[in-house]
Amino acid sequence: MKTWMLKILVMSVTAIGISGQATAQQSPTPQSVREVVVSLQDRKLALIEDGQVKKIYNVAVGKPSTPSPEGTFTIERRVANPVYHHNGHTVEPGPSNPVGTRWMGLSTKGYGIHGTNEPTSIGKAASHGCIRMAKADLEELYSLVAVGDRVQIVGSLTEQTARLFEASPASVATSPIQLAKSEPAVSPATSQEPAIPTVPAAGSR
Repeated sequence: MKTWMLKILVMSVTAIGISGQATAQQSPTPQSVREVVVSLQDRKLALIEDGQVKKIYNVAVGKPSTPSPEGTFTIERRVANPVYHHNGHTVEPGPSNPVGTRWMGLSTKGYGIHGTNEPTSIGKAASHGCIRMAKADLEELYSLVAVGDRVQIVGSLTEQTARLFEASPASVATSPIQLAKSEPAVSPATSQEPAIPTVPAAGSR
């Protein structure tokens, strides 16, 4: 009886081991290489995935007195329905929240990509340095990016931004874009952005 039970146990363990190996040997889904490119001059943001332009959005950028930082950064934090807090003033999630429904914090303190309670500012140089997006665009982008994705913020016209934002939508969608080489993150000397609870550094109005 004991021998029979031992055989059954060995067969069961063997079957489990084969099943685990089969799962481990399955080819993993290749991870996409994503990059967000923001042109301050064009006031547009492009999402590039595996060298192809996936989507282009209109955005608001920093005004002259509080310009957006230029350089190569990464997305360090993603927060849905953030609570806005600045100088003792707290705004819960909702239509009056200055950073909207989503926050994507960058690897430079105090700056991020977020929404706005001033939708008419989109397409203008109007923020304290952050990149603002319309609600629907923001929520779509949020669902398409991840922590660790690279973000390039470009101030003046380059060959890349010319190809991205000056070509017709049809030609842009089918033209491979060469992703720029990674550079050290650039951090501005000071940040004028307020803080959001649970976010290391927050977005601005």
